[in-house]
Amino acid sequence: MKKKVSYYYDEEVGNFFYGFHHPMKSQRIRLTHKLVIAYGLYKKMKIFRPLLIDKEEMRNFHSDAYVKFLKKINIENKQLLPKEIDCFNIDLDCPIFDGLWRFSQASVGGSLGCAYQLNQEMVDITINWTGGLHHAKKSEAGGFCYVNDAVLAILELLKRHKRVLYIDIDIHHVHTHKRKKKLHFHHSTILIY
Repeated sequence: MKKKVSYYYDEEVGNFFYGFHHPMKSQRIRLTHKLVIAYGLYKKMKIFRPLLIDKEEMRNFHSDAYVKFLKKINIENKQLLPKEIDCFNIDLDCPIFDGLWRFSQASVGGSLGCAYQLNQEMVDITINWTGGLHHAKKSEAGGFCYVNDAVLAILELLKRHKRVLYIDIDIHHVHTHKRKKKLHFHHSTILIY
């Protein structure tokens, strides 16, 4: 039986830039998409552009104050908000960049689109390369992540499924005390049963 596959991609995602020396390079998402096209994989799936999620959907996990901050912060006004920047853990790992809110909307929009399609049994497999930004907390950025699209997608999946198993593969420094760092490895997959 042929599997139904969907793929979420927003062509603007590759334009967002965390900074020259930052390891997060959103341009990699654009390069991945070019490979999907070059190898003809797009012929085996339906491609969707993520909806730009409003702050209301973000509040299903994130605090109101944090969502309002993410929506208003930008390069031009960051000097005016030093207390909020500190409070919400905006730092070298999670810098302010042009399009931060738009990038967050695309990440969450793709993951919620995936969850919705799975819930409606429209697809068997769904992909959002812009997603998986799971280190953000309810009121705080962390680990290159500003919003936690994984939690928001899982909440959507739980509307229809009793249990969701989320396994994450990743390698990075653990988010412990700022002066103590250690290497951590984990794996990422979502299974619904």
